[in-house]
Amino acid sequence: MLTPENNSLSAAAPGALRQVIRTRFAPSPTGFLHIGGARTALFNWLFVRHHKGRFILRIEDTDEVRSTGDSVNAILDSIRWLDLSWDEGPLDDKRDSGSYAPYYQMQRLELYQKYMAQLVKEGLAYSCYCSKEDLDAMRRLAQLEKRPPRYDGRCRELTQSRRKELEAAGKKASLRFKMPEEGTTVVPDLIRGNVSFENKLQQDFVIRKTTGGPTYNFACVIDDHLMEISHVIRGDEHLSNTPSQIQIYKALGWEPPKFAHLSMILGPDGAKLSKRHGATSVLEYKQQGFLPAALRNYLALLGWSTTDSQQLFTEAELFERFDLAGCQKSPATFDPVKLSWMNGEYIRKMPIARLVKEAEPFIKAAGIASNGGPSLEKAVSLEHEKYKQLTEVPRLIDFFYKPVEFTPQAMDQVLRQSGVKRILVELAEDLNQVSPFTHDILEERVRKFCANRGLKTGQVFHPLRAASTGRTEGPTLFLMLEIMGRDMVISRLKSAAALLN
Repeated sequence: MLTPENNSLSAAAPGALRQVIRTRFAPSPTGFLHIGGARTALFNWLFVRHHKGRFILRIEDTDEVRSTGDSVNAILDSIRWLDLSWDEGPLDDKRDSGSYAPYYQMQRLELYQKYMAQLVKEGLAYSCYCSKEDLDAMRRLAQLEKRPPRYDGRCRELTQSRRKELEAAGKKASLRFKMPEEGTTVVPDLIRGNVSFENKLQQDFVIRKTTGGPTYNFACVIDDHLMEISHVIRGDEHLSNTPSQIQIYKALGWEPPKFAHLSMILGPDGAKLSKRHGATSVLEYKQQGFLPAALRNYLALLGWSTTDSQQLFTEAELFERFDLAGCQKSPATFDPVKLSWMNGEYIRKMPIARLVKEAEPFIKAAGIASNGGPSLEKAVSLEHEKYKQLTEVPRLIDFFYKPVEFTPQAMDQVLRQSGVKRILVELAEDLNQVSPFTHDILEERVRKFCANRGLKTGQVFHPLRAASTGRTEGPTLFLMLEIMGRDMVISRLKSAAALLN
């Protein structure tokens, strides 16, 4: 069992110089990992890899009601898919690995209790007996008086006898930290510069809930110190929490880490990014056929840039060039169109064998099997320049492996035109004589077929494509016919001609 005494960091000297760069990603397992969280994890990971430090994954599961093991596993699966390997942290929803274990906050309760007791002993924290109804009433009154809703401190100076009366009446107490009532708390931020908060506008915040568990603002301070986190890189929604956390560091005599609060992410419509803008979790991007490397590259540009505005990076280049100096204060805009373009760029650079392997789950899900058809490598290579997502691969190659299904355009605008049936019948006879059945000889033969009959190439090329694939668009015609092979092409030309009866 973990105790404060046997924790390897419990005796660390306050304010000790942190020579190794250590960052952490600390998600709350109350749902899936979203784009904002993935961007935060990525920036921490890149910063550490740039400085050859340590990346820590910590599960902040202090929300007893909403935290679940399924959410933990979903988060771990998302980070693994993004290939953001962590140096210390959970292995799954029950085990973890690292010198600063455990990495689940609900397994560290004894540590939090130790420092809560220290703050109470030093008169820096006090029991609060206010109920939810009491707090709601304070909030309503503040709204009526047009002032910020905040706890009014009514339990701050309770006498010992009054506390005993409340406890005897069955009142459950939370524990609140005494914030200073005068002056300012300055947050030195590596992205935003110094950000000042007036202490009189802050409130005595809860550090222990009535259930006995710690709150986020308290537990993260204890863990960041004991795990020797050197830099806290997180979203700007946490900036308002930072003065409270800095005061905890000060009360315990500890040196705070360096803070960097990342810019907000907006949707294309300028509103804060939410599920209505698209995928609700990182794993949905996997299901939509995005590559983890492409998503990493795209997320790296959400709030960070290089002086030369480079867009496409190898992993090594990201490690080399990423720094917090390139992070911006202004909101970043999530652009699905740019993400799709970038994914296509990664697909085009990918060797065909690997592309087939990456697309294989989608190919199988579409019911495509290469038995009796051309090799998947040959079929996939035809449209290599067109794919933007892996989900597009099956749709662009399925005509090689499935019975032809004619689109309305192919049937009505091409095949049903006057004279097409005769062209298909004669073309089938002519192409059956071609040997070898290669794209250059096929093209020469079909062009000669057109010239001998006084036909424009479009009068033959379009029906040939429509009859072979059921579509009016597709890959390079004669290379496609070569990959199909003589038997399939002749059979499809004859079947289409017969259908026109």
